[in-house]
Amino acid sequence: MTAYLGDLEQLILLALLRLGPAAYGVAIAEQLADRAGRETSLGAVYKTLTRLEQKGYVRATMGDPTPERGGRRKRYYQLTPAGRKTLGASLDAIRRLSAGLGRLIPEES
Repeated sequence: MTAYLGDLEQLILLALLRLGPAAYGVAIAEQLADRAGRETSLGAVYKTLTRLEQKGYVRATMGDPTPERGGRRKRYYQLTPAGRKTLGASLDAIRRLSAGLGRLIPEES
């Protein structure tokens, strides 16, 4: 059975890849805003990360306490092998479906 990703799930997995070991909630939300033009609440980001973790696509680890956070620790996220595989399949499906449609889809500048 093929697993499907929602658009926010897909964008968050792409942000995780881009951020690497620095992927935590606020940085992910910033990537969504800066690169995808999608303003997303932190609540929506964390809810989606929890769902992706339950599906086995994301793993969370706790970082060390930091003085700028008052000694609180950040929760960092990374893709699992299953997450990478599912993201790849999702992107492949989009590429196949959109092949040859470039002239019909206006590009944003």
